Amino acid sequence: MNITLELPVHAAAIEKLLDSSFGPKRHTKTVYRLRKNVAPAADLCFVATDTDEAGNEVLLGTIRYWPVMLGNSVQALMLGPIAIDPAHRSEGLGGKLIRHSLEAAKALGHRIVILVGDAPYYVRFGFQRDLVASLSLPGPVDPTRFQGLELVEGALTGVTGMVGRAKPAKVRTAAVAVTSAAPRAAAKVTKLPLFAALPQGADLDSPVSRRRLRRAAR
Repeated sequence: MNITLELPVHAAAIEKLLDSSFGPKRHTKTVYRLRKNVAPAADLCFVATDTDEAGNEVLLGTIRYWPVMLGNSVQALMLGPIAIDPAHRSEGLGGKLIRHSLEAAKALGHRIVILVGDAPYYVRFGFQRDLVASLSLPGPVDPTRFQGLELVEGALTGVTGMVGRAKPAKVRTAAVAVTSAAPRAAAKVTKLPLFAALPQGADLDSPVSRRRLRRAAR
């Protein structure tokens, strides 16, 4: 069994495992409101895999983390979802994924982790309900299942308010348009504004044409 960072090649198997573990309506849960239009923390999304008799990689488990904001000012991580293949749920694989990822999160400098899950299970990893008693979630959740963990002692002291989504990274529209377009289309976008400065049939090599092109390019 190996624990490695999640790769795009794992995506289909992960979605299948999550659907079988939580049902196809899992996206309607409150925690998914905090994940909408926000990318997971790629350096903290891990998979547990093994190899079958044919040498093919088999997904055994998955764990993901998402950036969130506490009280609109404090950065934190939200653990979940975590799912284990039913055939391997009695092997302690979930605990291995949680401990491995929490150690990685602490090494990367993260200070706070929150989650919504079964308290008797997560208490063994240090999660506590009272650490998030002054925080609320943007939707219905059993309060006993809302828990927090301080990766740095005192990180949740005095933190209050609503848990909100992290702000999506800004995308440079112009850069996306050029890289996503076909080479021929990109050439048209860059050349047309320049050559529009020249009269139809103009000699491109003439001194006048060159001066006009230089002015149009400024």
